[in-house]
Amino acid sequence: MFSLGSSHRFYLYDGYCDMRKSFDGLCGLVLSVMQRQPTSGEVFVFLNRSRTHIKLLHWESGGFVLYYKRLEQGTFGASELKKGELSWSDLILMVEGIHVVKSIQKKRYLLPQKQLF
Repeated sequence: MFSLGSSHRFYLYDGYCDMRKSFDGLCGLVLSVMQRQPTSGEVFVFLNRSRTHIKLLHWESGGFVLYYKRLEQGTFGASELKKGELSWSDLILMVEGIHVVKSIQKKRYLLPQKQLF
């Protein structure tokens, strides 16, 4: 069952990962390169060089969970990062293969209210 949600923190590995790595190899990258604890409950995201494979490593009570997805066509898009951290919405867009080219948030204008005298 996919038990990740917006309450988790997500960190993208800054580099390319050999997708032959499993739990121990990915934990080693988290400890040595990312300088984080793999058992912290945070979710660590890894991409291969061609950006066609993605792995998510997550510690749940009782052990590690590894999510793995391979695309048949296209690539996982790069997202705007803030010190390697991804937002939940960025991760969902990335996993679903949605590329956001430009996002514009329009200002909301309030209509002038009638004054009662």
